[in-house]
Amino acid sequence: MTEFLLHSDIVEIAERLGPAVQEFSGKTVLLTGGRGFLGRYFMALFAYISDKVLEKPCRLVALDNLITAGKEGADIPDLPNVTFIRHNVIEPFKWTDEVHYVIHAAGIASPFYYRAYPLETLEVAVRGTRNMLETAQRHGARFTFFSSSEIYGDPDVKHVPTQESYRGNVSCQGPRACYDESKRVGETLCHIFHEKHGTATNTIRPFNVYGPGMQETDYRVLPNFANRIKAGRPLNVYGSGNQTRTFCYITDAMVGFLLVVLRGVPGEPYNIGNPTPEISMLELVHRIEKVLRHKVEHNVIEYPDSYPADEPNRRCPDIRKARLQLAFEPTVTLEDGLGRFLGWADKVYTGAQ
Repeated sequence: MTEFLLHSDIVEIAERLGPAVQEFSGKTVLLTGGRGFLGRYFMALFAYISDKVLEKPCRLVALDNLITAGKEGADIPDLPNVTFIRHNVIEPFKWTDEVHYVIHAAGIASPFYYRAYPLETLEVAVRGTRNMLETAQRHGARFTFFSSSEIYGDPDVKHVPTQESYRGNVSCQGPRACYDESKRVGETLCHIFHEKHGTATNTIRPFNVYGPGMQETDYRVLPNFANRIKAGRPLNVYGSGNQTRTFCYITDAMVGFLLVVLRGVPGEPYNIGNPTPEISMLELVHRIEKVLRHKVEHNVIEYPDSYPADEPNRRCPDIRKARLQLAFEPTVTLEDGLGRFLGWADKVYTGAQ
């Protein structure tokens, strides 16, 4: 069962990992944020590989407090070799059985939600990260922290595409600070545990990952567009529409994430995303029109009050490090990925406001 996800995507991820996936054979993985967008993919994937691919099943223990899980996340599937525990990671987690990998994917990443829950956003990336690092330290497990490309802020044009060595340009008191700065502190905690305790830590900085499973009410650009297309309403493009992004389809992203989990050089951060094409939001509308094969009405409007200011003008990853060290290579074109996502959304989304 892969619930709201595309089964073909889950199979594709497993196949693209190749022999590396057998390193999970017989192991136990502790996952936080198990009912978020990425967490649901991890749950479905580990259930699939345990059942169909691994020589010995892998046990996945998934945690989530369901604060932003929505209707999709709150419906917990019964998956083989997967144990779900409702738990808030800002509270200590007692686990006596063995753990080989800790994947800390809990977080409040949607601007709509981190404006509504600023303290919770801060605490899950700081206190929650420390709790999970201490768990990894006790068990001698590898630890992977999901940070964000937002830690770079609005990068200087000389640093686009942006390398992991770029220090960032982030306001500590801006409307995005609870998210941006807490992720930066989480990365610092990973660095300290690696340097002081020898914990094998890695940080992942995802760049605009999208795909089936994104909540209709998540208020990010592609779910927002898909919702309005389903309802027959014009698309709303915020600001000038000239701000640029690159988009990484979920199968590419998951392959990159798991390569970091398995093979990342301890102590190192990795950009995971697709560096091409870097397109404006207005160009994204045109790409959607090509996929749908019809014109889509759109309006360029001011940012709504609910949307935090200080949006980066450009966001584009340099992934040379992941290419060289992990053999990570995105393969899904934007047109293919948009086709998969929009086809899925047309079946699942209601078009309700």
